[in-house]
Amino acid sequence: MERFEQARAAEQLRDWDAAIALVSARAECYSTDHSMHDNHLWHMDLLACAKRFPELTELALTDVHARRRLNRSLREQGMEAALHSRANDGDRDALYVLVRLLCETRRTQEAHRAVQDFGPDDQYAHQIMARFRPPSNGTQ
Repeated sequence: MERFEQARAAEQLRDWDAAIALVSARAECYSTDHSMHDNHLWHMDLLACAKRFPELTELALTDVHARRRLNRSLREQGMEAALHSRANDGDRDALYVLVRLLCETRRTQEAHRAVQDFGPDDQYAHQIMARFRPPSNGTQ
């Protein structure tokens, strides 16, 4: 339990290097040990807080949790161009995050263009856009 407390203290102090080192030592993606899996998710969060996007990007090649956390972080940091690039490279989660962002900021034409460019047959991307369309008959 001491390692956990040390990691939490480092995180609160924003000592990202220490927190990441402590957490990553006991982290494993999809571990049957739930605490190791939780540490893996925590590790991804710490990398995002530390703005270690190159590390997250590298991990995102094979780790769905890293990919999702990276895309959320890019959105939070206003790095729309990076999301666009990731969607262009085939990252479906980046496309979904980008489409939500564009729709939420009332840029539905840009969202439509992104879907047409990166996932014209992607039903989920179309569903995201549909949630932001006003009712066609004028009812609420």
